[in-house]
Amino acid sequence: VHPNVSQGCQGGCATCSDYNGCLSCKPRLFFVLERIGMKQIGVCLSSCPSGYYGTRYPDINKCAKCKADCDTCFTRNFCTKCKSGFYLYSGKCLEKCPDGLEANNHTMECTSIVHCETSEWSPWSPCMKKGKTCGFKRGNEVRVREIVQHPSARGNPCPATTESRKCTVQRKRCQKEGKGKKNREEKRKKSNKDESKETRQESKGRAARRQNREQRENNNKTQPKKRKAPNKEQDLAPVDTAH
Repeated sequence: VHPNVSQGCQGGCATCSDYNGCLSCKPRLFFVLERIGMKQIGVCLSSCPSGYYGTRYPDINKCAKCKADCDTCFTRNFCTKCKSGFYLYSGKCLEKCPDGLEANNHTMECTSIVHCETSEWSPWSPCMKKGKTCGFKRGNEVRVREIVQHPSARGNPCPATTESRKCTVQRKRCQKEGKGKKNREEKRKKSNKDESKETRQESKGRAARRQNREQRENNNKTQPKKRKAPNKEQDLAPVDTAH
């Protein structure tokens, strides 16, 4: 290795070599060796690449390689992400998760097993048969509950969310909805018809009275006035001839 003076160095190098690249870095940059074929070249980076972790020293900041099963790490013994086929647990990469934990293939981590949880049962529904609550003696009543926590892959599965049981009721007849509706409709039509009939009769009565009144008035206008008949008794009264 023949280190040169830092003149002409590029890429954040403080000192460099034509054969080995960077030999030291400028402040706050990390020194890392990159393999190119059979040769290693020194480079200076602002952060360490994947598979490396950074360490800072007074004289140099260096990037060191993670363990073989780590994709990224915080230190050599603490992984933050594992390579394919391994699951992360407490900073370590494992092929199989410990007892009581399960492998999450989405996050590639060992996570706690989650069991199913449900709500309390609802009250029993009214006793019914074929969707009706009347017209029978024996039927069924139902109650339900909801899932509040779905299980993980190895968790206990959810139980049934619906229950049904036989029930007995005092038999009663069902009111025919169509017939009752028809009767109400007929009563309404009859009421409207009676009201219309009364209205027509009142209108006819007022028209007849108005016509009679007009007829009498016309008759009074066309007939001549009768002369007053003489009082026969007054004409036949005896004449006083005493004088």
